[in-house]
Amino acid sequence: MLALSVPLYRRRIGRLAYDTAACLALSALLVVSALAQDASAEKAAPLKLQLNKVETAGEACRITMVVDNARGPGLKSYKVDLFAFDPDGVAQKRVAVELGPLPPRKTTVKIFDFPGIACNKVGRVLLNDVLACDGGDAAKEACLERTETETKAGIAFDR
Repeated sequence: MLALSVPLYRRRIGRLAYDTAACLALSALLVVSALAQDASAEKAAPLKLQLNKVETAGEACRITMVVDNARGPGLKSYKVDLFAFDPDGVAQKRVAVELGPLPPRKTTVKIFDFPGIACNKVGRVLLNDVLACDGGDAAKEACLERTETETKAGIAFDR
């Protein structure tokens, strides 16, 4: 009965104010949700390792690695555990390589050696693990999960 004693125009203004407040609250939730999705997408952005070139350097196989962090957050340290296998699939050499620091949204090139093995004796390189991943996701398991491998060197490179 009380509602009937309020003039119709005041009831309509009250309903309009309620609808406007509800719409604004829903819009704010959508904006916050979109920002959270952008942040999680950045964290999950792939980190691409490309085995770009191999060349013999004395008694070592010199590796040129392109690290594409074009869509991900920066990392202070990104250390990987790599194995070189011979063409028959037998593990030959293991090396831990620090590929960081990796600036955000940047592609970098790193050069390192597999000592004591000639490049013609390498048939495959395996990304065995991520040993350190500081910054961005911070968890090395998350870094391993978002790492993708590819090759242009004529030697298989996988994880």
